[in-house]
Amino acid sequence: MRLPFSFRLVLSALFCFAPVTVAGGLTPAPPQPPLIYRIAIRDTIQPITAGRLDRAIELAERDRAAALLVDLDTPGGLLDSTRHMVGAILNSRVPVIVYIAPSGARAGSAGFFLLEASDVAAMAPGTNAGASHPVLASGAPDDTMKQKMENDAAAFLRSYTTTRGRNAEVAETAVRSSKSFSADEAIAQHLTDLISPTDAQLIGSLDGRTIQRASGPVTLHLRNANIVTIEPTVREQVLGRLANPNLAVMLLLGGALLIYLEFNIPGTIIPGALGTVMVLVAAFALDLLPIRHTALLLLLAAATLLILELKFASHGVLAAAGILCLALGTLTLIDAPIPELAIHPWLAISLCTAFGIITVFLLRLALRARRRKALIGPAALVGSMGTAMEPIWLQDTLPIGHILVQGEIWQAIAATPISERESVRVVGFQGDILEVQSASPTPQ
Repeated sequence: MRLPFSFRLVLSALFCFAPVTVAGGLTPAPPQPPLIYRIAIRDTIQPITAGRLDRAIELAERDRAAALLVDLDTPGGLLDSTRHMVGAILNSRVPVIVYIAPSGARAGSAGFFLLEASDVAAMAPGTNAGASHPVLASGAPDDTMKQKMENDAAAFLRSYTTTRGRNAEVAETAVRSSKSFSADEAIAQHLTDLISPTDAQLIGSLDGRTIQRASGPVTLHLRNANIVTIEPTVREQVLGRLANPNLAVMLLLGGALLIYLEFNIPGTIIPGALGTVMVLVAAFALDLLPIRHTALLLLLAAATLLILELKFASHGVLAAAGILCLALGTLTLIDAPIPELAIHPWLAISLCTAFGIITVFLLRLALRARRRKALIGPAALVGSMGTAMEPIWLQDTLPIGHILVQGEIWQAIAATPISERESVRVVGFQGDILEVQSASPTPQ
């Protein structure tokens, strides 16, 4: 039976493009190079950083990466976020390599906990890690609380440093004595695994290395690995910016000032609307940071005092008290364990000073307006000179005639007749009606 031409054409094409057989089988496809995901953390440790690490681990596990490389350079951060990140590293199904780089970088405070939690701890020459003593920014703790904090942090560090085969006793000195280690000291005291100047050399050094994980020993196969960097998403970039306490305070005070202007100059709309948006964004940003509640009470008191100043003439006493509460509340707003998460004192002082200057300026305008209230309307025209636009006289207590005074036309009455175009002087008023008398010279 002869096959159709079209069918024979398809068979020919398949045979032409079929792989060459070797020993009766198809040639195996070349092995794919291993995949390594890389994430760079070069900021304080806070909830946004923890979220980025979670996403990187999830992506590495989904794509079955050979490892996750964390390039770390941090002064430290929040303990809650640190515990979350350490847990994520310990429970990761993908080996996690924490690499302190480039030269000059550090893994201070919380960063040291992440370094010791990693499957592979590496440092570039000229880097350091340690100084992980727990700190309360709200003040110096008493001896009992200090001992509790130290013991808790030390036990937390020991709980996984030992399982990683590192020197838990020396690592504990970073917590109890705030000791810091250079790259050479860290590897000499078995706190880290190797020193490498670059990512590429680090990956090359780890190829074929066996590491101990909770599931058992694992050999890393990283030769010719394809390193893919996980960039922060737009959301993470925006939230990371907002997690800056100085930016949050600028938005808060700037928005409060615009709302304050709206109260002073009602009806402008734009300052009030923009200020409300800025305050809401600042509130969202501050929600990402550890806030001291007593500072919030001071800020609330400041807002109350400044609003009361608008309602009652205290000659600036309420405003001064409000600005003082504002300065104290701003300086103590963030309960930061490290200076990088604290509000810069000069920024807080500058913003509060500017707020105070603008407040004083607005108060002066308000006081001046209060003094001028009695001079608005007919009362303001008493003593002014004008011109009769028609004859004026008093008839049956009804005013007859109009005058032109200060560019305005007013109804007027007079005790004696006044002729048209005669100069007059305003001597009083009855409601909205002016009382005038002749200002023309008396004939001799």
